[in-house]
Amino acid sequence: MIAKSIFLVLTLAFFAVQGSTGYKVVARYPVPNDGGFDYLSIDSQNRRLYLSHSTQVEVVDPDTGKFIGTITDTPGVHGAAIAAEFKQGFTSNGREDKVSIFDINTLKTIRKIDVGKGPDGIYYEPRTKRVFTNNHGSHDITAIDAKTGTVFGTVKAETDGEQAIIGADGMIYVNGENTNEVVVFDPQSLEVKHRYPIGVAQTPTGLAYDAKTNRLFIGCRKDPMMVVMDASNGKVISHFPIGTGVDFAGFDAQAKMAFFSCGEGVLNVFHEKSADVIEVADTVKTQRSAKTMAFDEKTKKVFLAAVEYVPAPAPAAGAQPGRPSVKPGSFTVLVVSK
Repeated sequence: MIAKSIFLVLTLAFFAVQGSTGYKVVARYPVPNDGGFDYLSIDSQNRRLYLSHSTQVEVVDPDTGKFIGTITDTPGVHGAAIAAEFKQGFTSNGREDKVSIFDINTLKTIRKIDVGKGPDGIYYEPRTKRVFTNNHGSHDITAIDAKTGTVFGTVKAETDGEQAIIGADGMIYVNGENTNEVVVFDPQSLEVKHRYPIGVAQTPTGLAYDAKTNRLFIGCRKDPMMVVMDASNGKVISHFPIGTGVDFAGFDAQAKMAFFSCGEGVLNVFHEKSADVIEVADTVKTQRSAKTMAFDEKTKKVFLAAVEYVPAPAPAAGAQPGRPSVKPGSFTVLVVSK
């Protein structure tokens, strides 16, 4: 009963602090073409924003919203990873169990390679110069040599990896969505080093990280919660309620702010006062469906992808209700800033 009372107080405080940071939606960029969407990836150096869009990836200028071009033939694409030093990008094509390698200047596909089943999250690790795909169908992680585009090996993660971060120790930390843990592996040896159970919440998706304090900020869908964990030993420090449908996270190392994009239409913001003291900073209204985000290290802006949905027609007597569909022409990027 005491624990529930404390959580209720935290929930009330969470909703009471709305608007205290000055973050708000400052722009909207319309994006052409229709279909489902998933992760955003930003190349801060070359000023390009990559938007996963069902069977292709749209590319826009994050500063102006200008449409740059499209990476085509990426069935079921979830995300994109950029290895700028090799002028190559990589997309995780979930419906064909492949990764497309593309030229970041022309956006033309160079070739495709086979990876594990159902590649989802994808990210580049610059020290080993490898790209990794979190494979939901085979519950493992494929390692790709970013220079040659060849598969180097497989991490036996035994989980469905979601967002990942690179730790100060050089290890990669991955949210295990179906096993409710953080899996830690060595990107060089591909050996799993630790498994940290989250315990207080389930279905972890978004993951942010402060290298100075060595703290993980974990966004969980069930129950909707942000969990703070010590990356050195997996100890849970604290936890707070967040919006429903969280999918991604980001961290501003300068301002000590952690961001969590939630599909119900809010961006939850937390301030890290110290390694063990975290406070609710803001609840920014965005748009329903805006579950994925990208944080721009250069401008400190947050970019979110969103669509509008059309309700399904009323079902016939005795039939199951249908699912809402995406309203044509509604795909947009929301820009959040102070």
